[in-house]
Amino acid sequence: MHCNEDLIAPIKFKDGKVIILDQKKLPHKEIYLEINSPEKLIKAIVELSIRGAPLLGLAGIYGLYLASLKSKNYSEFEKYALKIKNARPTAVNLPKMVEEILKSLEIIKNSKDMKEISKIILNKARGLEKELKKESIAIAKNGAKLIEKNDAILTHCNTGSLAVSGLGTALGIIKYAHNEGKNIKVYFTETRPLLQGARLTSYELLKNKIPSTLIVDSTVGYLMKEKKVNKVIVGADRIAKNGDTANKIGTYQIAVLAHLHKIPFFVAAPKSTFDEYIESGKEIPIEFRDPGEVKEIYGIKIAPPEIEALNPAFDITPGELISAFITEKGIISS
Repeated sequence: MHCNEDLIAPIKFKDGKVIILDQKKLPHKEIYLEINSPEKLIKAIVELSIRGAPLLGLAGIYGLYLASLKSKNYSEFEKYALKIKNARPTAVNLPKMVEEILKSLEIIKNSKDMKEISKIILNKARGLEKELKKESIAIAKNGAKLIEKNDAILTHCNTGSLAVSGLGTALGIIKYAHNEGKNIKVYFTETRPLLQGARLTSYELLKNKIPSTLIVDSTVGYLMKEKKVNKVIVGADRIAKNGDTANKIGTYQIAVLAHLHKIPFFVAAPKSTFDEYIESGKEIPIEFRDPGEVKEIYGIKIAPPEIEALNPAFDITPGELISAFITEKGIISS
């Protein structure tokens, strides 16, 4: 089954540099940033030039590689690792991958051979990149089993190749079902305030020639009441042991509306997004971003600068509102 994920490469490694597609500039400009230092990579993560929970895990490992090249010793390297780990607090893949690499280096860290450490990290990054592609195909295949002909599917934020470096999670399922000829229709939210849906999901849907309609976030209830949607599939940034799920702000209210209208609500995510160390969503840290993001769009002010604004990047959807989790290992009922 061919899907056009190969048309979108959000991250590459070439000539000792990390090359990332600047997602802030999409869909109007395809600009690639050459990242040759851990500081530049951290900046790209914080500013959302690169984003998406699984992809952040990969970016974190490449950040560690760049840090290993710059560090004179292991102690200096560990300081960089801490900064990379904390660049985005909510998505679990980033800190999890950083911790996994550090743990794997425990055996050799006393050798103080930074060249050997660099080689090990680069091999890990290349291995994870291949694994992400395999995982997203498996998620897509498993999720497509839940999609029937002529389904109208709602999705939120961006969960495709730009978030995973493969088919994607929720959007990967949509791509796969479309390529199976299931004649699906897709509705997707703009996803305020940074418009990941309007900018990024539209970019991927157009490249894959999937029939789709952009809606403002507040149109979700109308669509459901008018019976224009019969399934919801979203991604995840962190999933607690009880099923509580952190995802892009607005996911919780979509889940509540889906529950009210008796519409199945699915979360698609690799097993690496499940946090086995926390019991519930109460323990998931929520990132709060600059309130200025709410008060302007592309530099155009849409609210008085002195007005107070609240800008949480994520919310928590209780596990009981989720119909099932779609993973690379299979479908898990909530």
